[in-house]
Amino acid sequence: MTAVALVFLGGAVGAPLRYLSDRWVQARHRLRFPLGTLAVNLVGCAVLGLVAGGVARASWSVNVQLLVGTGFCGGLTTFSTFSVEVLDLLQGRLPGRAALYVLLSTAAGIALAAGGWAIA
Repeated sequence: MTAVALVFLGGAVGAPLRYLSDRWVQARHRLRFPLGTLAVNLVGCAVLGLVAGGVARASWSVNVQLLVGTGFCGGLTTFSTFSVEVLDLLQGRLPGRAALYVLLSTAAGIALAAGGWAIA
């Protein structure tokens, strides 16, 4: 299978999963906080860390990186939505929530990626 096909297939699973997961999480709380996007982005960080570590340290196939890392995680995670949600919180005069969202997204994302790498 070609590299483009692997990325396409992974993205075809990751993108709808992002949408469905975000809607599922958001429907379960009334907070004005983007928990759905935070959840999918953090899961994506952990999975991508695991895949990157597996390819770099455990001789996993580069096809795994293309299918799961680039395709699935690329479709699952979303920096653009994260950015718009931060702006939405700021425009809604919720700077504390915006700062918490940025901090949680970056610090927890890096920690989860490092954890995934370590597990691999």
